[in-house]
Amino acid sequence: MAFDIDMIRRVYEELPAKVAKAREVLGRPLTMTEKNLYSHLFDAIPDSPHARSVDYVDFAPDRVAMQDATAQMAVMQFMQAGRPKTAVPSTIHCDHLIQAETGADDDLAKAIDVNREVYDFLASASNKYGIGFWKAGAGIIHQVVLENYAFPGGMMIGTDSHTVNAGGLGMIAVGVGGADAVDVMAGMPWELKFPKLIGIHLTGELNGWASAKDVILKVAGILTVKGGTGAIVEYFGDGADGLSCTGKGTICNMGAEIGATTSVFQYGDAMERYLRATDRPDVADAANAVRDHLRSDKEVQDDPGKYYDEVIEIDLSTLEPHINGPFTPDRAFPISEFADAVLVNEWPRQMEVGLIGSCTNSSYEDMDRAASVAKQAVAKKLKARAEFTVTPGSEQVRYTVERDGQLKAFEDMGGVVLANACGPCIGQWARHRKGGEEPNSIVTSFNRNFAKRNDGNPKTHAFVASPELVTALVLGGDLMFNPLTDDLINEDGEKVRLDPPVGDELPGKGFDCKDPGYVEPAADGTNVEIAVAPDSKRLQLLAGFTPWDGADLIGLKLLLKVQGKCTTDHISMAGPWLKFRGHLDNIADNTLMGATNAFYEEPGQTKNQLTGEYGKVSDVQRAYKAEGIGSVVVGDENYGEGSSREHAAMQPRHLGIRAVLVKSFARIHETNLKKQGMLGLTFADPADYDKIQEDDTIDIIGLTEFAPGKQLTLVFNHADGSSDEIKTNHTYNETQIEWFKAGSALNLLKAQANA
Repeated sequence: MAFDIDMIRRVYEELPAKVAKAREVLGRPLTMTEKNLYSHLFDAIPDSPHARSVDYVDFAPDRVAMQDATAQMAVMQFMQAGRPKTAVPSTIHCDHLIQAETGADDDLAKAIDVNREVYDFLASASNKYGIGFWKAGAGIIHQVVLENYAFPGGMMIGTDSHTVNAGGLGMIAVGVGGADAVDVMAGMPWELKFPKLIGIHLTGELNGWASAKDVILKVAGILTVKGGTGAIVEYFGDGADGLSCTGKGTICNMGAEIGATTSVFQYGDAMERYLRATDRPDVADAANAVRDHLRSDKEVQDDPGKYYDEVIEIDLSTLEPHINGPFTPDRAFPISEFADAVLVNEWPRQMEVGLIGSCTNSSYEDMDRAASVAKQAVAKKLKARAEFTVTPGSEQVRYTVERDGQLKAFEDMGGVVLANACGPCIGQWARHRKGGEEPNSIVTSFNRNFAKRNDGNPKTHAFVASPELVTALVLGGDLMFNPLTDDLINEDGEKVRLDPPVGDELPGKGFDCKDPGYVEPAADGTNVEIAVAPDSKRLQLLAGFTPWDGADLIGLKLLLKVQGKCTTDHISMAGPWLKFRGHLDNIADNTLMGATNAFYEEPGQTKNQLTGEYGKVSDVQRAYKAEGIGSVVVGDENYGEGSSREHAAMQPRHLGIRAVLVKSFARIHETNLKKQGMLGLTFADPADYDKIQEDDTIDIIGLTEFAPGKQLTLVFNHADGSSDEIKTNHTYNETQIEWFKAGSALNLLKAQANA
């Protein structure tokens, strides 16, 4: 039986009436997404429709999920909320802090020892507040959620941008910062601007080397890293129904890379099969009883252009395998064009490492298809010509593929099986490589490939492909190898060609697992103590941020003018810094260390206007803070894309940065800035970006009349005595302005709890 089955049944019991009311209010047929959104409103369904991309709306998610790196700060904030227990089912998953180095057993044992203080903190908090706890080695949060918690027609939020993976099981699942999670765990509404809808109509059927991964790689090339911003992407059509449930999850997972609020598939037979295979027949039966409400109305399917803001058509029968990269996940190449791109761009041809697995592609089907290539390698006497690593997504998947022989196939080919954790995907990788930071190439089945993300080397060219294609490329050792058309020379000097991969959607003998890694919380956590040592280097209890003083902000310094891509990895790097995710002051030392300064060649360095010297961004800002001086960061397009990590907002706030002014924001990061009491502003005229000079002192005017839709004026006072006055826009509503005035959303929540 499923977790929280009573809650799931309640959702389904209330669904028909809510959908009927929503259809009456909108006066037309509904998409699946609209049915879900209107049935999860925090308050009653209104008498008039919510305007897409305009109205801020309060929702009531069914559950919350947190991974260990982000859960630390979320728990720290929840501890201040004054609530004895979470208001909705919530879980913590220990998957981010395990470093991949030598292999699963040794790496896991080392992680448990090194991170014991953090794991004990999270386990005790789980017991105190009634949170389900998945211990280290249990698996990656998104795979574990898909196997245990996701359900068609549900809504969840998670403190990781790839929470959207659960859309593969028909759930509206959205990545958020920890402050949003705290609101929902405290029984408060979750606020979201009502999204626009992008419909992706899939026809035909995948064949040969093409996989579900190639669908989202192609979509990323079409929509780019910001094309889905402010939108929910809904996949529909016969082609969509024909994909496996975990294949749908892969597509939704990488929807984070197009900036989408989330992605979702409609309920169908593949989802029912997956629910039953993962021991949730009760959920499948309940979903079948309301099946029509878990799909778009027939009129929507027949004429999608009338109901979606944009419709994209993809014929799966003609879809080629894709390889995307380097340095951005939306640079898409069909494999027939990739070899030419390698030559033209002079990318390093030698493939040094192939990495498969991660939260994006670690299902049974993924492992089985990739293993079919590995088995061919042995049978056809081919050797791996690159290092090869395999990351199972959960202990259930790992145990099952070990039983069924896929792991042995990878090992026979020369692969190393890593722990059930994020590992190299988030930079938790002790890469075995001689030499320095010279250019090199790796290919992964992960979701992101930003510079420095996997191994800290800015010159590592990371490309993204399906697990089966990565496995084939390991045998070629050359980025220009195309397994669809090219031969390989085996140990006997013979030419051989790989056959297209094959694999089962689900294990024929069913899933199996001795210890899935779940720890149920204490029935009564009242007397549970959560201890944090005062001298801890890993954990630090939070102090509230200072409220706004009621005046305009005058005399701020330009801390950094960022040029080009600036993801949350650039603002708050992962990898070795993950160990400080529970200690705000320590992790603040990495603030913006990966960002490119428009005025200085070396990343992460900026000019201290008090001394005229250049130094680390965090050091310069600490010097300003010591003198009581605030600052402003200026950025480029889609600032803050990537991970949901709220540290990228909390660290600047902690250091004394007062505002971030950019050409455009990624959704989650903009919300995180607001939650932490910062000003997130955009240029009314993007050309004004060019007016900002290195030694500027900045005044923010109009805060005493701060109001929704009303511009703020910024004056940039230049070192030569001249100045530029520019207008800036913002998207703050009345509640969000109160967060700013209170110093943070958490400050406001605490004040309300104590009132």
